[in-house]
Amino acid sequence: MRRSVSTLAAWAAACVIGLCAAVSAQAAEAKASRIVAIGGSVTEIVYALGEEARLVGRDSTSIYPPEALKLPDTGYIRALSPEGVLSLNPDLILTLEGAGPPPALDALKAAGVRNVMIPEGFDRKAIVTKIGAVGAALGVEDKAKTFSAKVEAELDKAVAASATASQKARVLFVLSARGGRIMAAGEQTQADGIIKLAGAENVLSSIQSYKPVSDEAIIEAAPDVILMMAPRGDHSTGSEELLALPAIAATPAGKARRVVRMDGMYLLGFGPRTADAIVSLHDALYGQRKPGE
Repeated sequence: MRRSVSTLAAWAAACVIGLCAAVSAQAAEAKASRIVAIGGSVTEIVYALGEEARLVGRDSTSIYPPEALKLPDTGYIRALSPEGVLSLNPDLILTLEGAGPPPALDALKAAGVRNVMIPEGFDRKAIVTKIGAVGAALGVEDKAKTFSAKVEAELDKAVAASATASQKARVLFVLSARGGRIMAAGEQTQADGIIKLAGAENVLSSIQSYKPVSDEAIIEAAPDVILMMAPRGDHSTGSEELLALPAIAATPAGKARRVVRMDGMYLLGFGPRTADAIVSLHDALYGQRKPGE
């Protein structure tokens, strides 16, 4: 009996210690005041939740809102510099799933700084999940719940309005065309997700991810609209340059010179502005604004 009482006491003590540790961890999370956000949509959510005063750094894809550009840049999301991130002395790193390279993430983990991985996805549910994950990491779950409800309503309205076309626009998303070699979007990509939400069809849904595509495949796909990100820097492919490529010129889109270009983070970010992006893309694809606007 004495042994049983002793065991019970030890178990109770362990529970108390565990509870205290959990409370302590939650308190530490809520008090994080030096946060680095890795991923444009993550940064947008932090601002949307009104917690931007806690940010001390961002990655190079975090370009919205404009005030975020005042924060130190730790590098491209898939080419992070651990030294750059750690030099900001963060007490919390919010990292969008897909960041890297793996050795950089391992180095950040080894440094002992709390790093919360925010799940990525390319549909309505994924955006809501992302907001909830950021809110939980910041200790502002109530704010995140209220904001999620608002974003959900906006997304539902945008998707419903975009589902009215009698015939879906056939869209080819071109990521790049350097040297005449076209890299296009298949399924399980941001581009595929936004095209579908906008009530259109991705003509390369038979492939996965972003991949080089042959001239023959492009001609066979016969898109009636080419979708691209707006030019950024000297290395971006211009619309005229793209339309001059033989494979593109042979498609209905090429013959009609139908190229739609939109800001990359706005179009592909899957964050707080996605409902607006759905409406903008739908309008551009179905002629309610001129291609490229």
